[in-house]
Amino acid sequence: MKFARWGVLALAASLTAPAAFAQGDAEAGRVKSSTCMGCHGIPKYNNAYPTYRVPKLGGQPAAYLASALKAYRSGERPHPTMHAQAASLSDQDIADIAAFLSSAPAN
Repeated sequence: MKFARWGVLALAASLTAPAAFAQGDAEAGRVKSSTCMGCHGIPKYNNAYPTYRVPKLGGQPAAYLASALKAYRSGERPHPTMHAQAASLSDQDIADIAAFLSSAPAN
């Protein structure tokens, strides 16, 4: 009886554990991030209105990039352009883009 109880507890723990980050494919991310690079890949690029310097993403940790893209996708980060870009991305797309950008040189 004790064994069955431990099995139920182990099953419950595995179902409530947070999901691991999906493994990203940097080569697939290179292709998927072409739109991103239109702003984030231009040295010293400033947005027109409101004016601000667009952050460069190369070399940032993949987990940070994935988290940020998911927050833009959900609307948790309120940036209309980034929300529009991230809204149609799947979790695998995000993992791939994050893998590519994190492996790119810091810029």
